[in-house]
Amino acid sequence: MSVRHLRNFIGGRFHDGIRTFAKHNPADGALIAQVHEASRDQVDAAVAAARAALPGWAALPVGERTAYLYALADGIERRFDEFLQAEIADTGKPVGWASQIDIPRGAANFRSFAEIARTLDMESFMTDTPDGRQALNYAYRKPLGVVGVISPWNLPLLLFTWKVAPALAFGNTVVAKPSEVTPTTATLLAEVAEEIGLPPGVFNVVHGFGPNSAGEFITTHPDIDGITFTGETATGSTIMKAVAPGVKPVSFELGGKNAALVFDDADFDAAVAGVARSVFANCGQVCLCTERVYVHRPIFDKFVSALKIEAEKLVLGWPMDPATTMGPLVSHEHRSKVQSYLKLAVEEGATVVTGGGVPTFGDARDEGAYIQPTIWTGLPETARCIKEEVFGPVCHIAPFDTEEDAIRMANDTRYGLAAAVWTTNLTRGHRVAQAMNVGLAWVNCWFLRDLRTPFGGSGLSGIGREGGRHSLHFYTEPTNVCVKL
Repeated sequence: MSVRHLRNFIGGRFHDGIRTFAKHNPADGALIAQVHEASRDQVDAAVAAARAALPGWAALPVGERTAYLYALADGIERRFDEFLQAEIADTGKPVGWASQIDIPRGAANFRSFAEIARTLDMESFMTDTPDGRQALNYAYRKPLGVVGVISPWNLPLLLFTWKVAPALAFGNTVVAKPSEVTPTTATLLAEVAEEIGLPPGVFNVVHGFGPNSAGEFITTHPDIDGITFTGETATGSTIMKAVAPGVKPVSFELGGKNAALVFDDADFDAAVAGVARSVFANCGQVCLCTERVYVHRPIFDKFVSALKIEAEKLVLGWPMDPATTMGPLVSHEHRSKVQSYLKLAVEEGATVVTGGGVPTFGDARDEGAYIQPTIWTGLPETARCIKEEVFGPVCHIAPFDTEEDAIRMANDTRYGLAAAVWTTNLTRGHRVAQAMNVGLAWVNCWFLRDLRTPFGGSGLSGIGREGGRHSLHFYTEPTNVCVKL
């Protein structure tokens, strides 16, 4: 594979950075790109370009503005195979996942938010006045301004466009930094923006790291009006401190320590398959993945045995092989973190049901960042491996006796992102799902998303909600207009 040069996209043109850093394929360690790190001056130039483009972009009629979003979606689909290969090379995820989830959703995000922007209604009220007349109140929504977008490495294109699309649809301009671990598809999107003639400065991409690099330069920039970020909780906390002096709005989707609750009246086979998917999908590198599984005691042993079988069925193969069902972790650095938890779990007293180590293949995959899917039992609820996010293909399974016990254990976390409830009792499904202290609760499913619904978490899982009309609360600022009639 040829080595790409991934440059910064500023003011409608591509620019070399102050230095380059290497990007390696997590499946075999091969060098796939040299990434151009943006300087502080280049981030300043990107923000200045976005600021200059803001009035004209915000003033465009909604139909004209959203036409560009449809064109971006068309551009992704026109270059589908190129985006697909880039995403797989960056992340190592299987072609089956990337071709069905990442790239289609990247295009769908632009179309979905274009439709929302075109069909927005306006909140209004008629108010009686003291002199017996009436006044009309309506909320006029204006763009937030120049939005800083910082996106993660686990679903690079999907989560990048999840933020860029509503920002542009509602009239903002953008300075975006993809993760330094997965920079390629963001750069391809910049190429599409150039191809379709998106006005210069509306969408800017800068590459780099966090501290003393592009991430810090964006979050501390005085001319950025707000920050939307998906990633680790600790990074979110750092960004909050950075924006605090300017009292700027933030939208954070952070970590999770999500629970699945399996009741003895569940469709057993469906629950096993669903939990297996929620634990091991994308090698466990989805913020919505399940790491804590609570199972009704009468079916506990049977469930553990069945999930073990599902874990051991997973095919840890080459990402482009259609038979592969689990790829590597995104990097050796991240694998070292996950390995530290595999070791810690044993030290804390876990029984390793399956996995717990690094596989060997006897080929170039041994240079990659693969890890075994792992299941634990036997840990106390106070264990660090129960409390801290691992973000890998791991889960702990514990029994419960009553519905109240299950709810209590599932909610005993400082995170609050997602939960899944497995039961054929519809009343119980509603009751338990509503009792979960999370932003998203599924009943008899997982990862089923309608892009119009609110997405986000509470506690250490984040601040705010995005998705559909809910994105308006971050990406726009309302001005109430009161007209006495």
